[in-house]
Amino acid sequence: MYKLVNSVRIVCRQLAVPIDANGISLYASRTLCSSAVGQQEAEASSAGSRKTFSLFPPMPGQDSALRWGGKKFEELPIIHIKATYNNTHIHLTDSEGHSMVRTSCGTEGFKNIKKSTPIAAQTAGISAASKSTAKGVTFVRVVVKGPGPGRQPAIQGLTMGGLQVVSITDNTPVPHNGCRPRKARRM
Repeated sequence: MYKLVNSVRIVCRQLAVPIDANGISLYASRTLCSSAVGQQEAEASSAGSRKTFSLFPPMPGQDSALRWGGKKFEELPIIHIKATYNNTHIHLTDSEGHSMVRTSCGTEGFKNIKKSTPIAAQTAGISAASKSTAKGVTFVRVVVKGPGPGRQPAIQGLTMGGLQVVSITDNTPVPHNGCRPRKARRM
């Protein structure tokens, strides 16, 4: 029992070691790379341009050192996923908003109630990803709108199809007590 508590204490001490802004431990000389940002930081530090990389996001109007396939975050194509209760639409646009790929559960061959299933959304996501990779797209931003059951399976289908998802944004419209609801149904 004592050995277990002692080893847990040692691990906790190693995890609590102070880390400076570059992700380097102040007591040991190892780098922590837990994400794409950490990997790009390690590459930037090995290239000698340590001062251009920051862990903090850039201020609006300021350039960032982060690149995905040679493109800035603002230049990445955007996949819009509209998940309704009856269908899931997936639409790829470039950074300016020009349409590149469009698909939905209905265009993939699902009919009636089967269009609203997570399997149909995942199939549509895989199809959209394969069409996107044929057009040369590898890294994408994802914007999800709607409360439907195909929200997450569509994103999983995109990653299964070979796309690298950089960010996921929820853009579901939320009413702040907007329209008056229907009158109550009498029983």
